[in-house]
Amino acid sequence: MTKPAPAKASAAKAEPKPEPSKPAFDKKFLDEQRIMLNVERAKYLHSAQMLKAEADALVFEREPGDVQFDEESGEGDTLAVERDFDLARSAQANQQVDEIDAALARIGAGTYGICRVSAQPIPKERLRAIPWATERVEYKVGGLGRR
Repeated sequence: MTKPAPAKASAAKAEPKPEPSKPAFDKKFLDEQRIMLNVERAKYLHSAQMLKAEADALVFEREPGDVQFDEESGEGDTLAVERDFDLARSAQANQQVDEIDAALARIGAGTYGICRVSAQPIPKERLRAIPWATERVEYKVGGLGRR
């Protein structure tokens, strides 16, 4: 009777245990980003409030007969166009505040700087330039990495 071959499979089965996932970025970097995000948040919030106040002021400055109904008025009178422009810029600034708030929440949750498409870390250089970035640049510019 032949003896079974020694079990070499046991060595093959001993796979290295996956290391516990360590954070993509160190505490110092995250603290710097948190400060930068809060500074940017304050700037955008101030801009949004100022633009909204400016748009509201344009309504109060308007006289009841200021609207011109002829071919020269184009898309509307100057005050209405200016007000719409201010409101649009205020909305954009508020959108940036929302994105910054989401980035601050990701720092708290431990998911900051992780690409939402690939789940890979976003390079520090990109996060320093756009601290609220949610995607690696190859995914943001039209999916070059997905071809």
